[in-house]
Amino acid sequence: MCRNIKTLFNFDPPATHDEIRAAAIQFTRKLSGTTRPSKANQQAFDQAIDDFTAVATELLGNLVTQAPPKNRETEAQKARERAAKRFATQ
Repeated sequence: MCRNIKTLFNFDPPATHDEIRAAAIQFTRKLSGTTRPSKANQQAFDQAIDDFTAVATELLGNLVTQAPPKNRETEAQKARERAAKRFATQ
């Protein structure tokens, strides 16, 4: 749970609303300790996801950098290479 939250800042093209929301869902799951809330907690869970999505969108919109935007495909390839090294059989 939560290991797959990816960096969303400084990419070309920028992170989409769906990517930001997916990160908010993972974050909410991590904080709450559950992937599926009970019916009694569903409304609070959904509200937290909406709030985290809004805050993350605002954060990404306000961050500045002098670094050139990263290429999504290049970063994905680097991640695959790291995973191959990490999980390679000895």
